[in-house]
Amino acid sequence: MSDKLEMSINFADDTKASSTFKGGAAAALNRSTADGKVIDDDETGIVRNPTEVERQSMMNFVKAGKIVESLPDDYASVPDMELYLPEMLTDAVFVGHLVTDLDSIAGAIGGAALYGGKPARASKVNSETQFALDYWNVEKPPKIEDVLKEDPDSDICLVDHQQSSQMNPAIRADKVVGIIDHHALQSQTLVTDVPVYIDIRPWGSMAAIIAHTYVIHSRRPPKGIAGMLLCAILSDTLNLQGPTTTDWDRLMVSVLAEMADVDDIQLLAQKQFKAKSQELAGLSAHALVNGDAKTFSFKASGFDGTIYFSVVETTDDDIILDRASELLPEMLASKEEKGVDMIFLAVVNIVKLKSKLLICDHLAESIAIEAFGGEISCNGTLMDLGNRVSRKKEYIPVITSVINDGWTKPASAPQAEWTVKKLGHLEVDPSDQVQRRGSTFVHFNPMDQSTAIVAF
Repeated sequence: MSDKLEMSINFADDTKASSTFKGGAAAALNRSTADGKVIDDDETGIVRNPTEVERQSMMNFVKAGKIVESLPDDYASVPDMELYLPEMLTDAVFVGHLVTDLDSIAGAIGGAALYGGKPARASKVNSETQFALDYWNVEKPPKIEDVLKEDPDSDICLVDHQQSSQMNPAIRADKVVGIIDHHALQSQTLVTDVPVYIDIRPWGSMAAIIAHTYVIHSRRPPKGIAGMLLCAILSDTLNLQGPTTTDWDRLMVSVLAEMADVDDIQLLAQKQFKAKSQELAGLSAHALVNGDAKTFSFKASGFDGTIYFSVVETTDDDIILDRASELLPEMLASKEEKGVDMIFLAVVNIVKLKSKLLICDHLAESIAIEAFGGEISCNGTLMDLGNRVSRKKEYIPVITSVINDGWTKPASAPQAEWTVKKLGHLEVDPSDQVQRRGSTFVHFNPMDQSTAIVAF
């Protein structure tokens, strides 16, 4: 059955829903043509194919309308009979991971409102998250350190993570009473002495899990929270185009768009991703390398160590890649500073859905070739990852498989292009950017076999 035919059938199935509910697709539906395309510009008559998020919203708007119609109009309404809501989460502090992103903030806010707790943030919010908070007029959660300073015995519900390496150091493991997440269980998954509430689903966004829980409990989130959850799903699924996207994410986008009164979901997505890329050009090399990074531990016959994997998502990857001469030495410095065995930085173009991988030494190059086999350029420091865009689904699982299948460190290796001579120190500059100062690196040019001392 074609998408257009299925959409036509949905129109016929429920006249009330098709005329009343739009699930974020109102603008696209109003501008749609007979062959399923969209009039992009009313004045020029330019016609384009619908984007993926528009297409999914147009497909799901009837189903989303029925779901929203079944919920009470007032978000404060509570049904007489409801499904299990864990009492242990009442009054708990809901907090996401370090290197806070939109999914962890929206999840903390949405989860706290649903379960009767308090939201908090583990670290500074990024420009995309701040955009969503401002757009939906939602208050930024307080820092978890401040919350625990007032009440050190607060119970904690972790959202969007369950690894101890991603927890804010202020959190005591014995105070964790719940985990809501959508990531794989890795070697540093939190271990508890007593049973805790756990909701981990293989979905594209943790916010989708929170949204679904609202629905199955016949609860309606306030408009601002619905909007935050919506933006979080769009962020984590790369506008419903990422490989981790599930049908549940797609449906929840339509449901939340309806709840948040979003008529043009493509316009919202454009504004959001513009905000996501806005701060990247001005960030320091240290901020780019460590902004969205996670550490993974491995223990196999050929490799027993840790990999630090960073991701930068941008609408213009050239702006980031043009700074490779800054990023590569910072990667080496961060590797030494954190005591990890390997470090990678993937630059993801969220418009073209293409990625490049920055590689700073021979060890990382060896496993990248084995895992991804992409074309390498720039003297072995840049690999084309093609359409791989997901750390959770397409980067780490492949590296894990390669290691478990017996990959071993190379017996010998050529001299690295960059090596650390002096690590230096981190300091905050007047613009509140963390910069590395006083570092010295040795740069080796394999083309002419020359070396140079470079200071940062």
